[in-house]
This record gives sequence, structure tokens and C-alpha cells, in this order.
Amino acid sequence: MDIIHPFGGQTHTFETEFAGRKLTIETGKLAFLASGAVTVRYGDTVVFASAVVDPPRPDIDFFPLLIDYEERMYAAGKISGSRYVKREGRPSDKATLTSRLIDRPIRPLFPKGYRNNVQVVVMPLSVDLEFDPDIIGIIAASSALMLSGAPFAGPVAAARIASIDDKLVVYPSAADQATSKLNLTVAGTEDAIMMVEAGADEVTEEVMVEALKLAVDSWQPVIKLQQEMADKLKVVEKPYDLFKADDELADKISDFLKDKLGSDVRHSDGLKRDDVIHELRELALAEFGPLPAEMEDDKDRHPHGVVTTAFMKVIDNEIRRAILEDGERPDKRKTTEIRPISGQVALLPRTHGSGLFTRGTTQALSLATLAPLSYSQLIDTMEEDSTKRYMHHYNFPPYSTGEAKPLRSAGRREIGHGALAERALEPVIPAEEDFPYAIRVVSEIMSSNGSSSMASVCGSTLALMDAGVPIKRPVSGIAMGLMLDPKNPGQYIILSDIQGAEDFAGDMDFKVAGTSEGITALQMDIKVKGITLEIMSAALAQAKEGRAHIMGKILEILPEARTELSEYAPRITKVMINPDKIKEVIGKGGETIQRITRETGAQIDIEDSGLVMIYSDVPEAAAQAKEWIESIVAEPEVGKIYDATVIKLMDFGAFVEFMPGKEGLVHISQLADHRVENISDELEEGDFIKVKLLEKDDKGRFNLSKKAAQG
Repeated sequence: MDIIHPFGGQTHTFETEFAGRKLTIETGKLAFLASGAVTVRYGDTVVFASAVVDPPRPDIDFFPLLIDYEERMYAAGKISGSRYVKREGRPSDKATLTSRLIDRPIRPLFPKGYRNNVQVVVMPLSVDLEFDPDIIGIIAASSALMLSGAPFAGPVAAARIASIDDKLVVYPSAADQATSKLNLTVAGTEDAIMMVEAGADEVTEEVMVEALKLAVDSWQPVIKLQQEMADKLKVVEKPYDLFKADDELADKISDFLKDKLGSDVRHSDGLKRDDVIHELRELALAEFGPLPAEMEDDKDRHPHGVVTTAFMKVIDNEIRRAILEDGERPDKRKTTEIRPISGQVALLPRTHGSGLFTRGTTQALSLATLAPLSYSQLIDTMEEDSTKRYMHHYNFPPYSTGEAKPLRSAGRREIGHGALAERALEPVIPAEEDFPYAIRVVSEIMSSNGSSSMASVCGSTLALMDAGVPIKRPVSGIAMGLMLDPKNPGQYIILSDIQGAEDFAGDMDFKVAGTSEGITALQMDIKVKGITLEIMSAALAQAKEGRAHIMGKILEILPEARTELSEYAPRITKVMINPDKIKEVIGKGGETIQRITRETGAQIDIEDSGLVMIYSDVPEAAAQAKEWIESIVAEPEVGKIYDATVIKLMDFGAFVEFMPGKEGLVHISQLADHRVENISDELEEGDFIKVKLLEKDDKGRFNLSKKAAQG
């Protein structure tokens, strides 16, 4: 049955080919009241996206765009959650990262000063588990916005690029991606790149540029399809007003402060520079800000917030002018110059590894912890049920920027920066068979003035080496900036190691991490409507030089990983057992292994192969657990004498436990050299005795002798 549209509309379907498969956009069937709504199908993956545009919010100085990616377990035919709660709860890290992924290429394509409420909800309805739905989610969000009537300068498309057997592949399957040296996600418009996210196994800059070009070429049919859809449906842009900084006021403030701008707002000491800017702001507020009540009728004066906005525009313009015209940055560095770097390791006595990395006034303290593999994180999303043994977490407290704010749980920024650092370091983490530990690194940002995520990469490299983790190679990271010249289109300056003021006033934040052999992670965000491949290539080349400089400083702090673990880190003792014996070591309901853990204090992991790993920082505890396990799996030997415990007395003899989990009978005739009339005269339950194994009969029963052990 056809869907009856309540407003007289109809369902429209648009198709094209993308990466060798059919991609379909459908609109008009779902969400009639949304400003724009689509479903995008690729294979058996179907992603719904809605866009709603509401009137502007009063008294705000930012664009209130909200993009939410909502996981639904039914999409993959799963029921998840705890025993008692079966509906979806707080977003997973994967959902949060996907929300960021969709947001970043879309946000810059709205006009500056746009203040309407815009919400985009992206929700997979069906997931085929072959292709990650995040790429389709970006396309769906763009398509919904193209139909919404919002002033969106799209369309936007995206592509994922893998490197399989040194061949670049567009939108690889999950199986192919697992063997790839590159996981590159790119989004952009017809002729420009808007967002880059990548993890890589030491890929060269040349390969990365080639992959970026392939991505742009691959999404052209999807761009064309969205444009055809908008043209056919005759989408009309809704009227809107833009909030703009008062240009006239900005000019007045600039004239008022002209003798104090220039070199006064550029200083090698960032704190002194901030003090100067604060003083200038106070002067501007005193001159142009709110007036006493008796002077409120003066219409030429401006409210406090408008003055501040205009003042910051003046400062940003001066920063851009100084860089573009004078080649001088706010702290007087050259465009390729890196801030002073220092660091330390082994700062804390009880942590397994610690690294403090300071670059300018940005400072990251990273702490590494080693644990048994059983401490690996469980991953439960629509796409996968798995574990990961390397975890990186990033904390950004308010004191790092000199602010007093309530402490909150990890938000999108913390989750995103932690994931970036994790991608940067994961390729150098040793394989599980070589280093069978779960590894957690936490980066505490102690001070922040730009590039804190890359400082966390550098600090974490030090922490891992300090912990004795045999990483393949050290990793360094750098944040690159960009200043486009508005007076000379096509002219630009790339900045190495950007700080906060350059990030705020600039056009790009491009983070690059890698080893001496190649790139391990990328992340690019921009504020303009696209970056060319030429700029990307130049930024990567300049970043390579910067990373090499930073790497040299890291190796001055700690040249190589320590050969010994911290005395407080767990050591591993390995035991190989017959896989058929695993259930005996575990015991009924885990009773046996829990008892071993409880009484020895050691942690025990058992693999299906029969490999048992015993973790303990106390050698005696590990030895005791090892002996216990070996005794459980050992086969009883006829003729061998054992220490046994009497567990039950019968008229005809005593049952004893002579090996862990092994019981046998000492017949009354085998208790002593003399005749025993009453067994209780010789033994009590709980007695410890020596026994000799006489035989294992044809029914698998063990017959033992106390008198033979004595003789």
C-alpha cells in the first residue's frame, strides 16, 4: 500500500552508483513535519535523517546547530543492555564520535551569524554489518538539510579509503578494513575538503594525498544526486537574518586602540600578551560600553556584549593582518617554529608509567596502567561485539584554561580527543602475543593553549615507554593552522604548532601524528567552505618537519622504552594446559578459579588454546597459583605418594582428596599394618595423611593406600 501523505505530497526516489554499489535517497515517506527528511540506502544499510529549522534564539552569539547520531540496536537485529534495562541509554563512544563526524563538515557551510535553531537527527534503521553506516549518515544529514530550506551551502558527501595490499580502496567492507593499513574518512563538497579523520599504520604523506584525491573523485556522483534532488523538488530557501558584529563599532574601537594594537598584542610571553588584551578590552568597554542610568538615553552607546564581540573582531583581524602582512605570529614565532618543549618521566611512585609533556603553555600529564587481558574493554554497538586492549582517555578540566567551572563527565570534546590519541598510538602498541596486557593511558590536561590533543599523544608516548611497553616506535603529534588571505584569493600561510589565539582567529585546525616512518593519525576541522588538495599537501609536508623536531625532543627526555616493568605492574607467568582440562581449572560456576584467585591474590586469564596467564606483582603468589593449576591438570600417577585430605568416612574406608579435584578411596584394609575394626579409631574428617596411588580401575576410580605410603 502506498503511503498517504497528509499534505498532498508524494514519495520521491533518487539513485546513483557509489563505490561500485547502488545508493538510493528516498524522501516523502517518513517524518512529514520535519523541515527535511530522507532515508539513504546502501546495500542493506538504511539510514534515516531529519532536519528541523526553527526560529532564531534571542541573546546568543553562536550558531545553535545540534547533530545527534542515534544508535538503535534493532537495526542490527540485536537486543542489548543490562539484565534489567533493555532500551538504549546514553550514547556509546562510537555514537558520540559519529555525531562529531557528521557535524564537522556541515557546520562551516552555514553563513556566519546564522542564529536559527537547526537540529539534525541521524538514525540507522537497518545495518548490514558489512559497511559502517557513518558514511551514509553524513550523506543522509546533508540530503535532509538540502531539503530543509536552511541556508546550507552543500551538498556534502563522504568516503572512506583503505589501503589493502598497497592498493587504495573506496568504502571497504568491514572484513577488508580489518586488514587495511589506512582508515581514512573524508567529507567535502564538489571541489573542496571539509573534514578529515584518519588512523593509519605509518602511511606516507604521498599516499595520504593520493587517498584524499581518490575520496574527492569518488563522491562526485553523490554530490550530483543530492543537487538533482533539491532541483527537482524545487526547494526554496527560508528567509533569515544574520547576526553580525557591529562593523562600524569595530572600526571605532580599532581607531580608539590604534596606538596600542600591533606590537603590543604580540609578545613571546603568552600570559603577558593575555594581560595586554584584557587591559585593551577594559578600555574598550569603558569607552563604548554600558553607561550610568542617567545617561541611558545616549543612543550612540552599545551594550556590553556587542562591545566585546566587536573588540574580539578587532583582535582577530590584527592577528590575521600581522601573520599575513608581517609574517609575525602573536608570540613572535616564525610560521614553522615550534614552541619550547620540555618533559619528564617517572614522576609518580606508584603509577606503572608517567610522562609529562610541556609545549609552550600547553601541558599534558599522561599515566599508563598495565593490567591482565581480562580488563580489556567490552565493545557493544550495532556493528560489533568485541574487546579492545588499548584504551586512551583524555580529561580537560576547567583549571587547564584558568577557569572555574563545574566538573562534568566526559563530553564530546573529551571523547573525541581521546579517540584521536588512541588512533595515533594504537599502531605502535605491541601485539597481544608479544605483550599480553590490557593497557590504559589517561591524559590529564594541566594547561591548555592550543594543541592539547597532540600534547597528550606526546605525553602518552613517554608514559608508555616509561611503563616498559615495547612500542614499535615513538609517536609525536602537531597541530597545523591556516590563514587564508581575503585580499589575495589563493594566497595563504600555514602555521606549525598553533596556539589558542591562532586557532580562534584562523581557518583550520589540522592535527597530524606519526612516527619517523609515517602518519598514524589525522584530524582536520575548518571554518571556511573547503580546503584544496594543494593546501592539504603543503600542510602535511610542513607537519612532517614539525613532527621530526618534536620527536627529537621526546627522545631527549627518554631515548627508548624501559626494559623492566614497574615493580608495581603485574608480572606474567604462563602455563600451557590441555584445552580439555580448562573446565577443571575453572570449576563448576567458576568456583575453582575464583578460589585460586582469592587465596593467592593472582589474576588468571585462560585462552581457548589452553594458554593460562597468571598476573601478579608478587612472585610467590604467581608461583603458588601456577603450582595449583598444574596440580589440577596433572594426571594421577600409579605408585606416587600424595598428600591427601580426608573428606568422608565410611564403614568400609575413607574418601580422600589427593589432588585438586581428584578423590579416591582408602579401603579400611589399607589404613594400617594391623587390623582396623573401627575406622574412626584411625581417622577423622579433615585429617591430612600421606597416601600411595595403587591403581585406577576400569571404571576410573582411584584406589589408594595409607599403609603403603608409610612402608
